Amino acid sequence: MDDGICHIKPEYLIPRNTVKPVENVTISPEKDDSVNNNGNATESTEPPEKKGRFEGNASDGHGKRKKNRGQNKSRGLPFKEEDALRLCKSLLDGDLGENATKKCSNANCRFSHDLDKFLQLKPKDIDGKCYIYTTKGYCSFGVTCRFAGAHLDENNRNIYPEDFKHDNAMLVSTWLNPDLQHTLRKKKYNFSQSNKFVSKFERLLREERNDAANSTTKEEIVDEKDNAEQKPSSDAVNKPAGSVTDEDIIKLRSAERKRIVFRDKLYLSPLTTVGNLPFRRICKEYGVDITCGEMACAIPIISGATQEWALTKRHESEDLFGVQLCGHNSKLVTSAAQIIAEKADVDFIDLNTGCPIDLIFNQGGGSALLRRQNVLQVMVQSCARVLADYGKEFTVKTRIGIYTNKLIAHEMVPKFEEWGASLITIHGRTKEQRYTKRADWEYLQQCATQAKSVPVFGNGDIFCYDDYETIREKCPNIAGVMVGRGALIKPWVFQEIKERKTLDPSSAERFEMLKRYVNYGLEHWGSDTKGVETTRRFLLEWQSFLYRYVPYGLLEKPPQRINERPEAYHGRDDLETLMASSNCNDWVKLSEMLLGPVPEGFNFVPKHKANAY
Repeated sequence: MDDGICHIKPEYLIPRNTVKPVENVTISPEKDDSVNNNGNATESTEPPEKKGRFEGNASDGHGKRKKNRGQNKSRGLPFKEEDALRLCKSLLDGDLGENATKKCSNANCRFSHDLDKFLQLKPKDIDGKCYIYTTKGYCSFGVTCRFAGAHLDENNRNIYPEDFKHDNAMLVSTWLNPDLQHTLRKKKYNFSQSNKFVSKFERLLREERNDAANSTTKEEIVDEKDNAEQKPSSDAVNKPAGSVTDEDIIKLRSAERKRIVFRDKLYLSPLTTVGNLPFRRICKEYGVDITCGEMACAIPIISGATQEWALTKRHESEDLFGVQLCGHNSKLVTSAAQIIAEKADVDFIDLNTGCPIDLIFNQGGGSALLRRQNVLQVMVQSCARVLADYGKEFTVKTRIGIYTNKLIAHEMVPKFEEWGASLITIHGRTKEQRYTKRADWEYLQQCATQAKSVPVFGNGDIFCYDDYETIREKCPNIAGVMVGRGALIKPWVFQEIKERKTLDPSSAERFEMLKRYVNYGLEHWGSDTKGVETTRRFLLEWQSFLYRYVPYGLLEKPPQRINERPEAYHGRDDLETLMASSNCNDWVKLSEMLLGPVPEGFNFVPKHKANAY
């Protein structure tokens, strides 16, 4: 019976203390109810932005309380370093005196040029080796590196190998170089190719709608004349039947296209915030086949926004990699697809037509495109044709519908296929359901039968090898699966599926995984103070999912299901217990074991309230 509880073996359960609520009591300094009778911290140790499942109360004049769900939108950054305390890049190698080859040429540089002051104010170095230095032979972050003791000489100068050749391969960089960014911001980039296809398909759509209206009118005339014999006009005789080709625009080059075989592959879902490059590297180590970057919005991409372009960066281990685009306008999305295909190293571009976030939905993007099908049709057709010119695939990710009582994905699958999508992925929930209901795999099987030749992937609730096997047996027409939250909670789910068995990694093995993630984060975001704290923030965001994993050896009724919440329990050792804590403060302790003490004023609030387990 599915009772929503993840049952734990009795010997690992923590006895529950029942505390009666006390009203109208003034708390004295001697008695703080943030600590219970056993000396354990209660929920009041959580940050105020995270406390409570409801906001407001019934006495506020609205008659009901609003459920506390979604994102913690009022949270601030855990830590922000002032620019005046950051060292100018011209001094990263230390004080080289007359031998210095780099000079700051920016008269308005906002960074510090006082090396001695910087070294005095710099936080204490973190114990351990510099991952970048040990991997590459030198560290480009020089004196600002928080592990700088490993690669500075007695004069605080950065050490380089004798055969040193400058290489930015491990620095924080994207495909967006300064020249391209300047061109985009000045709106001088040539988008004529994408604009040509959008104009063409908009014209064809108008003609199609006009033909449909004229056809309806002719049928009415025929009915009025009692089905009198009608002589076909010369226009009707000469009008082509079937799909309209665009050979007048561009020659077909299908034989030259690199076709991707998606079928039977494991696909890591594009995950906002937590699906970053270091996390994808971890998933690649556990056997995932297809990776996709976090959702990137079309407007910032074509405007040259650095943060959005960072989402297009690919690691060399990602042998089948794509970028997901989101937008509400056909012209903007197609332009973004064109420039990513031209400038970034991707195998495919995915269109998000399933995002349930209100901000995106209210703008007409994400799942709102399902009710704007004229816009959606031109968007898919244009992007598919633009990408075909570059030998890249165009895919679509959607939901089963917007409203729970009106499922439309089975109607959309043939349309996506006709419009040119190479892969269709369907999340088995509606926009209204978000993540609070079980994914409807029976309906996903029905949707998959509507496709003739394009593979249809399913997404939702895959958390273990048993889930995968059940779904593949239950849904024979599903060509493959996409895994999202299941990979965030236990990234080794891909290894379980590949090896056809359940794994039970120890706390030490899981800690080693976190250590690898931190090293990849320092390589990606930097090993200076800003990079360290950025790595810490994303580690903590990931930990808000990782803590939900219950070790296999503790389960009374294995395997664990993704929608099951465990009772309070302790692990087989102290580290395993710490990893299972739902308290943000304990997550910070884990980060300090890897990245040293948090800076003064540090405060972390998770992005998601995790109302849906």
